[in-house]
Amino acid sequence: TSNEITIAVVGAHLSGMALNHELTALDARLLEETATATDYKLYALDTTPPKPGMLRIETGAGHAIKLELWAMSPAAFGRFVAAIPPPLSIGTIRLADGRQAKGFIVEPAAIHGAKDISAFGGWRAFMAEKAKG
Repeated sequence: TSNEITIAVVGAHLSGMALNHELTALDARLLEETATATDYKLYALDTTPPKPGMLRIETGAGHAIKLELWAMSPAAFGRFVAAIPPPLSIGTIRLADGRQAKGFIVEPAAIHGAKDISAFGGWRAFMAEKAKG
């Protein structure tokens, strides 16, 4: 609906992932799967549960990262954002088709020593590869 806020999730909040329940508990609705513009890098952070951090770099110098767009009420969005732990925060994500959405970004200081997993094109592909051991 028109008063909903769209949020882009790239990691542990994706459908079927460890923190997806935080969205569904707030009655968020999955809108679509899409990808970022090629302006981002994705890093595996040392967190529990495991999460990625997405950092915007120079335009076109990164990768398109797969993500999901979820819609939630303004009140739910406020509760959700208030609970996000550092080094993650909410910023404006540029999508492949030119749209923009609020979504998870990482503080640049947090990627020092973190593994660059951008080439996987998304968290789901990285986690699938990691599960193969």
